[in-house]
Amino acid sequence: MVTFGGDSHKRTHTLVAVDGNGRQLGERTVAATSSGHMEALGWAHQWPERRWALENCRHLSRVLERDLLRAGEAVVQVSPKLMGSARRSGRELGKSDPIDALAVARAALREPRLPVAQLEGRSREVKLLVDHREDLVGERTRIQNRLLWHLHELEPGYQIAASGLLRNVVLAEVSIRLDDHTGVVAEIARELIDRLAELSQSIKRLERRIQGLMGELSPALLSLAGCAALSAAKLVAETADVSRFRSSGAFAMHNGTAPIPVWSGNHERHRLNRGGNRQLNVALHRIAITQMRLGGAATAYI
Repeated sequence: MVTFGGDSHKRTHTLVAVDGNGRQLGERTVAATSSGHMEALGWAHQWPERRWALENCRHLSRVLERDLLRAGEAVVQVSPKLMGSARRSGRELGKSDPIDALAVARAALREPRLPVAQLEGRSREVKLLVDHREDLVGERTRIQNRLLWHLHELEPGYQIAASGLLRNVVLAEVSIRLDDHTGVVAEIARELIDRLAELSQSIKRLERRIQGLMGELSPALLSLAGCAALSAAKLVAETADVSRFRSSGAFAMHNGTAPIPVWSGNHERHRLNRGGNRQLNVALHRIAITQMRLGGAATAYI
């Protein structure tokens, strides 16, 4: 079995072929285009028994991974952390695309239970919508903070909470107050109010769309106590098909809820897992906290 390690960039993909012992058999650099991907497949056909190990850099490796899967190739995903440790343990010093690709291939040989890549389904749509909503919420928060400072400069005695700027009636009141002011600061404040209203409308549209999508994809999550549409969407988006995990323990290690053993001799103990997917972890934390507050299943573990 020949393993191809891939180091992906915006313009090129560097591929290194290794045998079962990690000995390098060949190296190829192709363009990060569909024709380049076909060139890589043509080069790989000289080894009938093969698989591909790609460093899991989603925006860089996604298209190559998709083209390989559509061609019927076997693909596994190697995390950058595993690649880095394999490169540091290698005998060749330095860092280059071929060295990184070789480290990816050797990491795949060393780790037999890497995630198997598969064509992305509707969970990809959920992740795009969730990430876009979070970007808009972050932008809205920054605009709220800037607007509050401008209002403090224009009317030092005027008190308003940042959360109040999410309400249309409050924005209308602020607009009326700004009519009494002139100058650049007031002009910028008016533009920020318009942008806040626009962002709030976009965020609400996204939330309605996410809620409808989750009702189709995962009604069981919505029926779980403490799990509303946004938390369910975060779970679906970050999990990307739970069937790719070999066991519940593997999924717990992935989301950072599996405890880490830190004991020796007769004193057996564990500590919290600070690793894993922290986005998944915080979504599970929100659900657990809500169940604790409202009397859900999480109260049995307190």
